[in-house]
Amino acid sequence: MTLQQLHYIITISEAGSLSKAADILYISQPSLTTAVQELENELGISIFHRSGKGMTLTNDGLDFIVSARQLYSQYETLAEQYGKGGTRKKKFGISTQHYSFAVKSFVELAKRYNTAEYEFAVRETKTKEVIDDVNTMRSEIGIIYLSDFNRKAIIRTLNANSLEFHKLIDCKAYVYMCKGHPLAGQKSISPQQLADYPCLSFEQGSEGSYYFAEEILSTNSCTRTIKANDRATMLNLMVGLNGYTLCSGIICEELNGGDYIAVPFDDPEDSVMEIGYIVKKNLIPSAVCSEYIAELKKYLEGCTVR
Repeated sequence: MTLQQLHYIITISEAGSLSKAADILYISQPSLTTAVQELENELGISIFHRSGKGMTLTNDGLDFIVSARQLYSQYETLAEQYGKGGTRKKKFGISTQHYSFAVKSFVELAKRYNTAEYEFAVRETKTKEVIDDVNTMRSEIGIIYLSDFNRKAIIRTLNANSLEFHKLIDCKAYVYMCKGHPLAGQKSISPQQLADYPCLSFEQGSEGSYYFAEEILSTNSCTRTIKANDRATMLNLMVGLNGYTLCSGIICEELNGGDYIAVPFDDPEDSVMEIGYIVKKNLIPSAVCSEYIAELKKYLEGCTVR
């Protein structure tokens, strides 16, 4: 087994087909096919399902790709620190629940790098996909939150995938709404006051456990609920329908605009969102990842919850 073969397998899994991977790797498709077959024969497993629609990972392939990405990521980290020259783009990706501060910190990080030399990726996505992305090393770091309600279930999932959680900040619950909302001028808002307005939440998919909900107090009974799958739609629903969501209260006006407000929520349970990042256990973070974590901490230390 060689690092080159690992690179080939990772590229095919991301491209979804031999032809696309061959184009990315600048090698012939027959040569790529031979390399894959040689590795499969050496390992005694089938890494890919082959069909007319492309190539997908088998169950053995899914297990293998986790270790392959972890090993290759460590190689890239060492090459970045000690290698000389080279034209290969370095990769860094994050996956996050829908937090504008995570994107803002990513923006500040990317400004300091030459994007001709780095392949950056930021993925705002479902909670399970954040965990899956970090587990498979598609992203080096993920941003999620824990609470008394979801902690046991999330930590159990993280442990099963050899991931660890690092706290960044604790936040109380806030009601996030547009500034034109009838309740926007309140000093605090009770659950009873919200009864006539739609509660907005991010869709977690058909396999999404309710422990994966991004909104704190998601199990509270709401007679009016609407789900969205992206932050832009969520903001539009706040304006168009006087919808609201329960969040951390951390608002990045530079990215979301100044038309929204976070009002303290009169939470009878006094719940706390423990926002943090997840990474692979025993994995040396890349220099870029360490800088991103520092940028997150810098932003959160200087932010005003409102």
